[in-house]
Amino acid sequence: MKTELKEYTVREISEGFQYNELEGKGLYGLAGRLTIQPEYQRNYIYADGKRDVAVITSLLRGYPLGLIYYNKVSEDNLEVLDGQQRITSFGRFVTGKFAIKDDNGMEQYFSGLAADKQAKIMDSKLLVYECEGTETEIKEWFQTINIAGVPLNAQELLNAVYSGPFVTLGKEEFSNSQNSNAQKWSAYIAGTVIRQEYWERALEWVAGGKENIGGYMSKHRFDKNINEVKTYFTTVIDWVSTVFADVESEMRGLEWGRLYETYGKNPYDPAKLSKQVQDLYGDAYVKNRKGIWEHVLGGSIDTKLLEVRVFDEPTKKATHAKQTKAAEAKGESNCPLCALGNDANKAKLWKLDEMDADHVTAWSKGGATSPDNCQMLCKTHNRAKGNR
Repeated sequence: MKTELKEYTVREISEGFQYNELEGKGLYGLAGRLTIQPEYQRNYIYADGKRDVAVITSLLRGYPLGLIYYNKVSEDNLEVLDGQQRITSFGRFVTGKFAIKDDNGMEQYFSGLAADKQAKIMDSKLLVYECEGTETEIKEWFQTINIAGVPLNAQELLNAVYSGPFVTLGKEEFSNSQNSNAQKWSAYIAGTVIRQEYWERALEWVAGGKENIGGYMSKHRFDKNINEVKTYFTTVIDWVSTVFADVESEMRGLEWGRLYETYGKNPYDPAKLSKQVQDLYGDAYVKNRKGIWEHVLGGSIDTKLLEVRVFDEPTKKATHAKQTKAAEAKGESNCPLCALGNDANKAKLWKLDEMDADHVTAWSKGGATSPDNCQMLCKTHNRAKGNR
């Protein structure tokens, strides 16, 4: 890959600057010669009133913005490899898309700045490496970039590696903050639209796991539609929102794709599930609320998903002492189940560390995790009981 170091001013780069508010990305600069956000680039993420403002403040103070890299597509066309966040920030500012605050705390748009400050920004010089190489060389180099302290996440890297019509369509659908469905999706998906997390979930679900996303994207890289992804994603979301009428914050980020594959063909009564969920949601003994939904989908059998609160050490010690005293008086084992048997353990007195605490009345049947519902069993019997 060949590189050549050049110098551009903000004025030159900002000439003909275009920004798409709907998609949240810079489009063109250098009078149309520069593509600011090629399809393999991440979305613009600096529009937070801090990082975008920091770029302008740096220019006004004469601080360098760091090296910028262009990919030389042809003699007359360039695209940004590294620097699109910085370029889009000053492009948006000089075209009046946001304001900064002056020393008196007053908002100032570019058009309202003093002439010398406008010139300070526009005449700022940026060092740019123009790179020229094959697609493979450019993509491999791009994967090593750490942009302005905000590393590319896994999906942003995959978008770069498998750029093409499939990724472009996917980002238009799942990485578009203006999509009217995004709010509904946010009840079930963690992350943000602009960092590709929704697109990543859609791919993960249809591909059958996060580890399969790369292979799926490679296979469909040049597809002219994303129908399979959209259909599967919509099916999962519709299933969740139908089966569970109530939306709770802990539902966000659950493995809904896997849960759909496991339980999606089972019949459920939404009203009954709602009652079960609400009962568990209000149960003080349930430590892991995120496990509630898989627990009820699976027939309320696997209590490990809920991480039900266990008996504390003082309760176990007191129960062990009480059972041992009573067992010694009767000449039988302090494990109630051993005492019922006829083997060598019928009269064995187990030490505290040889026993486990158990609910007399199972928690799943309404038994509380309290001293009056605690019994100590030898580890063998406790494990056997737990496996039934």
